[in-house]
Amino acid sequence: MDAALLDAVRAGDRRALSQAITLVEEGAPLDGTIPDAPPIIGFTGPPGAGKSTLIAALIERIRGRGKTVAVLAVDPSSPVTGGAILGDRIRMQAHVDDPGVYIRSMASRGHLGGLSEAAGDAVRLMRLAGFDWVFVETVGVGQSEVEVMGLADVVVLVVGPSWGDQVQADKAGVVEVADLFVVNKADRSGAAEVKRALTEAARARGAEVLLVSAITGEGVAEVLAAVDRLAGS
Repeated sequence: MDAALLDAVRAGDRRALSQAITLVEEGAPLDGTIPDAPPIIGFTGPPGAGKSTLIAALIERIRGRGKTVAVLAVDPSSPVTGGAILGDRIRMQAHVDDPGVYIRSMASRGHLGGLSEAAGDAVRLMRLAGFDWVFVETVGVGQSEVEVMGLADVVVLVVGPSWGDQVQADKAGVVEVADLFVVNKADRSGAAEVKRALTEAARARGAEVLLVSAITGEGVAEVLAAVDRLAGS
């Protein structure tokens, strides 16, 4: 990749960052020294769990601290065009025009594991751009999402109140790689039961299980504090 483009990314040029990510999506190699900070925070879990809503709520609190955030939202590929479906960006639209927030959708292109092959280089570029926080949200298709473990320093599993029956089925999958368990939509029935069902799996990993309502804001501060601790921030 062109050194001048990487210099522009390092200087905080958002357009250069977008161009560089497009290049790695197209297969361009990412050369040069890339910082190994900040920690990458991965959010995974089933569709409909409210991952994007939770990320949007966390962004609001992080921006309140005066810190910057980059988000890589790995979307299912459109069956027609192969391009990313921008659902995640729509759910986080309140932050799109904030100069301290960068949101990029990337198509998974059918890549097993929920992360496109270029995602690793994309988050490295976000680190190079100097963001204080880097989030990755995965497709949310099930056990294959353990691939996020290879990219993220902290893995947050987000589930909804209807997920209780899946705990045993998913026990050998993403449950076993999560560093933090978040039961979203805590205001709905079933959330407390899901928390109890997850407690055993969480205990085996020494992980915490938190109830949160990303829409009302209940528990969001506790989630951010837990991620802070896990990331060593």
